[in-house]
Order: sequence, then structure tokens, then C-alpha cells
Amino acid sequence: MKLPETSEWVLHTVAVIAQLPAASTVSGAQLAEHFGVPGPYLSKQLAKLVRAGILTGSTGPRGGFRLAREPERISILDLVTAVDGAADPYVCRELRQQGRGAARPEDCTTPCGLAVVMRRAHEAWRASLAAVSIAEVVGTLPASVPAKNRRLLLGD
Repeated sequence: MKLPETSEWVLHTVAVIAQLPAASTVSGAQLAEHFGVPGPYLSKQLAKLVRAGILTGSTGPRGGFRLAREPERISILDLVTAVDGAADPYVCRELRQQGRGAARPEDCTTPCGLAVVMRRAHEAWRASLAAVSIAEVVGTLPASVPAKNRRLLLGD
């Protein structure tokens, strides 16, 4: 499975926000600068996270983004689904019923074996991502990483 580059941005952005004190906000511009990514594109992804209830956003001089719920309640799957959707990437177009070697329709009354395998793989991938929270990922970081991110983003 190949995800767009913006998926990586979202994963890292939320992980960094999860390293900040709960009441802290950070702007989209700060996050774009922090990761060296284009601000307008990151802003579109952040808006998707707000719509999905993962982040809250506020405007004004002290505005910005913060987590909408505890990091333990945000799975990696939540993030990926918010920006990339939940659709199964494999679409069976019944190729087995096309061309010179086409199977008869009566021989194709159950899903194609390849479609079944691909669907199982997709479900396993989703289950794997659903089983990991952003808090767990942040918990694997050396203490120096959150401290550096807080200093760079909040001046702490």
C-alpha cells in the first residue's frame, strides 16, 4: 500500500502536537516551518483533522491547533482515514471474466480468490493501525525529542 506524502505529514504533525501540554496550541505556519513542508498543503490536511474531530482549531493571536481528545484515544488508523479515506485500495473489476480467457459468469458466483486475499490484507492493515495510539508512538521517543519540540514550538 502506498500512501501520499501528506499522510506522513499528518502522522508527524499530530505526534508533535501530542508532545505539547494539553492546553497549548500551535499554528499551521509553525508546524509547516517545523517540518519544512508547504504551509498551504499542510493546512488542508489540518482542516481534515479538525473535521474528523482529531484536532480543534482556533483563530486569533493565540490561535492554532491542539488535540481534540486524549492521545490515547487517537489511533494511527484515525489519522490515515481522516486524510486518505477508508476505501479499500484494491478494486476487483472481474478481470477473470474478460478477454479470450474469460471465465463463464456461472463459474464466478463467489468473489475472486485474489479479491478475497487483498480484502483480508486490507483489513489486517487497518486492524494493525487501529491497535496503535498516537500516545504509544510518542511514548517510544527519547525524552529529549518532546523537550526539543516544546522548546522550538512553544519557546519552553
